[in-house]
Amino acid sequence: MFSKILIANRGEIAVRVIRACRELGITSVAVYSELDRNALHVRLADEAYALGGETAADSYLNTSAILDAIEKSGAEAVHPGYGFLAENAKFVEACDQAGIVFIGPSAKAMNAFADKRAARVLAIESKVPVIEGAEACDSPEIAKELAEKVGYPVLLKASAGGGGKGMRKVFGPDEIEDAYESASREGEAAFGDGRLLLEKYIHPARHIEIQILGDGKNAMVVGERECSLQRRYQKVLEEAPALSISEETRKGLADSAIRLAESVGYSGAGTVEFLVGPDGRHYFLEVNTRLQVEHPVSEMISGIDLVAAQIDIAHGGKLPEEPVLRGHSIEARLNAEDAYGGYLPQSGDILMLDWPQWPHVRIDSGIVEGGEISPHYDSMIAKVIVWGETREVARRRLVEALKAATLLGVTTNQSFLIDLLEAPFFASGETYTTTVESETWTAPEVPEFVKAVAENATAAPATGPVGGGKVDRFSPWSSIGKFRMGQ
Repeated sequence: MFSKILIANRGEIAVRVIRACRELGITSVAVYSELDRNALHVRLADEAYALGGETAADSYLNTSAILDAIEKSGAEAVHPGYGFLAENAKFVEACDQAGIVFIGPSAKAMNAFADKRAARVLAIESKVPVIEGAEACDSPEIAKELAEKVGYPVLLKASAGGGGKGMRKVFGPDEIEDAYESASREGEAAFGDGRLLLEKYIHPARHIEIQILGDGKNAMVVGERECSLQRRYQKVLEEAPALSISEETRKGLADSAIRLAESVGYSGAGTVEFLVGPDGRHYFLEVNTRLQVEHPVSEMISGIDLVAAQIDIAHGGKLPEEPVLRGHSIEARLNAEDAYGGYLPQSGDILMLDWPQWPHVRIDSGIVEGGEISPHYDSMIAKVIVWGETREVARRRLVEALKAATLLGVTTNQSFLIDLLEAPFFASGETYTTTVESETWTAPEVPEFVKAVAENATAAPATGPVGGGKVDRFSPWSSIGKFRMGQ
């Protein structure tokens, strides 16, 4: 096994990988930007190296700075987490040249899925169903011709994109030109590539993911995830397993994912994403050649530590045994954002933070009380994950966990998540990719006592850690910053 691994990331995923390293007896190495000098992942790691700079471009995306930190630390391998350099094939190649093990797929496998056009062709060759459309759409005029051929509505997508950027729905020919120019500009700005792909818009549709693990030859499935509740193509709630699909569809999804993974000799963890139409037919969307944000729900029902599996496979280990899936798991992404005001991201200091410490409730976070949500990075505060014997038990458990969480200092989507979980459509399982956007949401009134607490917290003097006894260094509430209510 590796003796030392560098984590080329920050926040909750860096904390998650550090935890796995600890459990495997591996020395963990953190890297950090100037803004993250006092961040939780830096405190928890066995070693930490400064990358310099405040922005992602100057730090976590700075390949040379990260390679330099790897050399200084003597790390044998690097775990990229998700985001930043996790799907950067050039970084994988640089690691290979430096004799550093990249914990993830090869550059060749990564490149095979990096471009949506190429991935679509590969899917067709692997006899995986794809949405009716075209591999190329290089002008508004071509887009209009293709749209007339497949029938409106259609979806324009950035060929090199992800995360919902560079995507536009088009419902008629009069919208094509503006939608094309807008999607192309966004794709160019986000990915340096303004090329587009056109597909038939499937509605209503469910977004289903297949979690895979590969060892370079063979691949296996670690269940599927229902990720249909989205806004602006960004996932809000994820759950496993997907109760909305038939066993026939479930088997078809798994078989398709394995064929795709084995066609490129996939190694490590990855996710194959599909749309499932109202008739139960599935269509390939894309492959994320990395660990997903929502991987904990797959871990909760399978008992497989996906990060540990990644590390073991990268060291030459075998695939784990096929899991027996049990129960139901749901994950909520708690973000610093105004969910009732256009989902605008928020930034600022976390004045008060307290999580429920309950059985079957897992909190993955890189934020501590007294910490800061920076405008330079993602606005996610924590992932709240629960497990239950049934979906309804898990749903109720997540509602109560979110209600019990105390967080002051920034506007969050906490109330919005509770509203979603308590909505009749979620309880019934009737969720689609357009469900969130089709509903009307009203922000709740802020209770007067919460306003008073916030004012007190702002004025309270800074204190050190609260309480006595042993402290779990991996717990996001173990490090206290400015103030803790009632202590």
